[in-house]
Amino acid sequence: MKFLEALAQQFAGKPIDWDELEHGLIRADLGVALTTRIINKLQEREAWSLLGISDVIKVAREEISIDLPTETKPIQPISGKPNVVLLVGVNGTGKTTSTAKLAHYLGGTGSVPSGKTGTTRRSSLQRHTVLLAAADTFRAAAIEQLGIWAKRLGVEMISGEYGADPAALCYDAHESATKNKIDFLICDTAGRLHTKSNLMAELQKVKRSLAKKDPAAPHEILLVVDATTGGNALSQAREFHQALGLTGLIVTKLDGSGKGGIVVAIQDELKIPTRFIGTGEKIDDFAPFDTRKFVAEML
Repeated sequence: MKFLEALAQQFAGKPIDWDELEHGLIRADLGVALTTRIINKLQEREAWSLLGISDVIKVAREEISIDLPTETKPIQPISGKPNVVLLVGVNGTGKTTSTAKLAHYLGGTGSVPSGKTGTTRRSSLQRHTVLLAAADTFRAAAIEQLGIWAKRLGVEMISGEYGADPAALCYDAHESATKNKIDFLICDTAGRLHTKSNLMAELQKVKRSLAKKDPAAPHEILLVVDATTGGNALSQAREFHQALGLTGLIVTKLDGSGKGGIVVAIQDELKIPTRFIGTGEKIDDFAPFDTRKFVAEML
């Protein structure tokens, strides 16, 4: 159930309890700042004690819509060189699967209609060439998993030995992508705790290595977060953004188990837009984030 609908049921037929409303909005992962803003906005209204839950839902959606971007910035090919996309995140967020889904999306098949929340459909899409870099060299299973996806999708993958230097691997992958005139190079990095400075420094090394081939690379640094982790995803975004300068999010598990409020909290505090969402386990349960549908269908 949408969390605003759950609030509607909670307060149906009785006066609004402001403390309960505040706790409900925070539990929905909207964050303290936005929750306070919504409460203040409601209490600014005349005769606020007579407000109904429909007013709460209306104001909440209005305030949330203010924060979220009106359009999702597309990932486009770059003339004469590969567009390099670096995927980062902690363990268990679905990063390797999201790498495969993004490759599938950019490779030309795009999303198929499934009625999932917050998705955008494209009836036609120019097919682009994609190269995958298996830069999660600390888990042999991750290299194998991405290799299986690459084979299924019919795209090439650059990989190294278990324990190889991920920065050197991404450097070599960029050389290959440039030589073969590949449109997109997608680098899947190892999951790492955002609180471990040595692991974050390794990602910075990957970024520097790619910049040796192209000063503008990586052109996109996307943090993969799990919608079910709530406020912890905001902490992850803070640390990864400080270390790398994120250009967007891929939010996974927005299939009913994730409340989705974290999308708003991260945008509100860090101004990092959600670029894609994952709404299921299938390869095409993945699409650009759509603010209008997200607010209407998830909230």
